[in-house]
Amino acid sequence: MAKFAYRMQSILDIKEKMEGQAKIAYGVANAKLMDEQGKLQQIMIRKAGYESQARNLVNGTIDVPKIKECKRAVDSRKAIDVLKSKQRSQMMNVHVAEKNVEAARLKLNEVMMERKTHERLKEQAFEVFKQEMQYAENKEIDELVSYTYHEGMTETR
Repeated sequence: MAKFAYRMQSILDIKEKMEGQAKIAYGVANAKLMDEQGKLQQIMIRKAGYESQARNLVNGTIDVPKIKECKRAVDSRKAIDVLKSKQRSQMMNVHVAEKNVEAARLKLNEVMMERKTHERLKEQAFEVFKQEMQYAENKEIDELVSYTYHEGMTETR
């Protein structure tokens, strides 16, 4: 029996490799987004800590030596302003990473559709191959039956 060989198998193989690469790119972009979101979260936690510390120092009983100590260690107003600036910058980084993830997702979807299209073409070609094989087999059987029938007819005469 004949063996099925898809004419465009090399193209399908390339499409599968491209899909693998797109999956890797999507994973990398997703990991980068998670990293950037983690950095943003850390900045927000630090900023909230500084703000809480500043509020606690000026609320209730005022402990001047503690306030001076805190001011010497870190000027909390400046530190909070710096962290606000870092937070804005990090939010922009997160936004860029989100756009990169979306672009990678769109690219992955496009590559997957191309691969699926080629797989459908391969399936259709295989169906045509099976029909041709069935036709050839039927033709062979018909010829065999016809030959046997004619052979039997010549013997009876």
